This record gives sequence, C-alpha cells and structure tokens, in this order.
Amino acid sequence: MINITIGSHTMGKDFKLEIYKSPRTVFRLRDIAILLGDSDFDNLKAKINYYVLRGVIRNIRKGIYVKDSYSAEELACRLYVPSYVSLDTVLLRHGVIFQYTGEITAISYLSRRLTVDGNGITYRKIKNRVLVNPEGLERVGNVNIASKERALLDSLYLNKESYFDNLNGIDRVKLEQISRIYNCKALTGLLKRLFDDA
Repeated sequence: MINITIGSHTMGKDFKLEIYKSPRTVFRLRDIAILLGDSDFDNLKAKINYYVLRGVIRNIRKGIYVKDSYSAEELACRLYVPSYVSLDTVLLRHGVIFQYTGEITAISYLSRRLTVDGNGITYRKIKNRVLVNPEGLERVGNVNIASKERALLDSLYLNKESYFDNLNGIDRVKLEQISRIYNCKALTGLLKRLFDDA
C-alpha cells in the first residue's frame, strides 16, 4: 500500500480496498469514517475527494457516495433514514400487481419524489410508530424491504382505493398479524372487503 499525502495528512488504510471489500454499495461520510477508522472529517473529505477524482468512488448527491455498481434499492434506504422499500416495488416483484412504474417505492418519515443518478424514487410518509415497527420487514443485504403482506398493508393504509391484480400468494394469517401495527379500524374493514370480493 502506498501512503498518499494531502496537505499535512497521510492516507493510511487502503481506501479502495476498504471500500470494495465492504458489502455496502452506498455510503455516507460517517459510513466511510467508520470503515477507515478516521474521525478527522476534514482529512476524510480530502481523501474522498481524491478518490472521487480518480473514479474509485462516485459522489452522486451531496454526502452520498457509491461504488460503480451499486444497488438503487440500497440508495433508496440510505437517502432518508429510516426507510424501507415497499408498495409497488415489492408488490410487482411478488406478482400482486402487474403495472410497472420504473420507480422504486419506499416508506419513510416524509413524502417525496426525486431522481438521483437516473433512479426515480418515490417516498410515502407513514406514522412513526408504523415506520419503525419491524413486523413484516426484513433486511436483504443492505436493503430494508417489506414482505408482500406488509407492502399490501402499506398500500391499503395509504390509499384505500389501491387495486391488486393477484392475491393468491398473500398469506392471510401474516396479513392479519401485521395489520395490528397500524391500529386502524378502517384498514381492517378494507381487508375484509378485499378478500370477500376476491
């Protein structure tokens, strides 16, 4: 390893090696600080800028750095924390809906639609007590993602007019169990009607 000096600071750990052996593909400044064991943020910013200029890591949004090949879903979960991938993205993947929007849909503490590095991401706001409840959520690599049952419930909770093409793969026991976290009588009624109609 070659030490690189920027100003009066010497780069110790092999930046490229540490970044590329990490399972993460999306980083914030704090993530890189922990990875490199560097608490000097001025020095760290200089290191990152050096490697951004050399194409080792990309800066796609202020404070967000990515590897060349990164997960857009991981990006969605890192832009606003806490958040998790849900709604149409999950329902489409599991064949519950058939309409492809091309955007990643996520749940967070705010509603926002944005495009970052060509990735369309739509966030829907949900109550904090629901957002932070892990029921029906899983961690796949570095992505927080809803089960198909949780995604269906999120969709109904946020839009009572939600339409689903195929409910055959939905586990009704899981659905009823997860539905309790919303503490919403209207949601219970919508679920009953949904399956009565099916």
